[in-house]
Amino acid sequence: MTEPTAHRYAVYYAPAPDSPWWAAGRQWLGRCAAQDRPLAQPTVPGLTAAEFSALTAAPRRYGWHATLKAPFALSEGVSLTTLRAALRELGQSLTAFAMPTLRVARLDDFLALVPQGSADRLQAVAAACVTQLNALSAPLSAAELQRRRQAQLTPEQDQMLVRWGYPYVMEHFRFHCSLTGPLNGLSSIQIDAVQGAAESLFHKLPACRLDTLALFAEPTPGADFLLLDHFGLRP
Repeated sequence: MTEPTAHRYAVYYAPAPDSPWWAAGRQWLGRCAAQDRPLAQPTVPGLTAAEFSALTAAPRRYGWHATLKAPFALSEGVSLTTLRAALRELGQSLTAFAMPTLRVARLDDFLALVPQGSADRLQAVAAACVTQLNALSAPLSAAELQRRRQAQLTPEQDQMLVRWGYPYVMEHFRFHCSLTGPLNGLSSIQIDAVQGAAESLFHKLPACRLDTLALFAEPTPGADFLLLDHFGLRP
């Protein structure tokens, strides 16, 4: 039986749903992308539950993850079965490894978990996902190109956007697990409280590994992303 095709797909790093990293991430965001259900979020001093929910709304829609290949539509004639087979093959061309320590940090105007020390192996996995799956991805529409270009891209980033469907790839890629949306409007005290809450939740977790590629799907335009499957890397 042919699987129905979603609006878009994405390839992420996502911890196994039975791991402490997945449990912490879904609690922080208030949603489990594996089961597509809401969850109670942590209490953050100085923010109401509604304010913290709004602050985490953007990453919540995409599910707990770090992007390896940004959301893309399948090229004409490419099926989900083909995409799964390509991910299975790609996973077996890569070797699993221990992740660098992840720590809470501010990136631009949001908070995220970022690797400490060398991220070369993470960069290499992301580059492989972008290049090896590019033939399965549909070109961006003119409207999507225009929307992306509103971010004031550099000429090189614009070239990446046209070639790979996303501007922040290759040397512009930064591995991160988004914790919040924009921090605009929060006081420095509130930002410190959010960062402190994140540190207390994530910094106590054990070391983790990148040993799978996670396939997520956006069923319809604007819908929440769902975790479909994990594809193993070589031990």
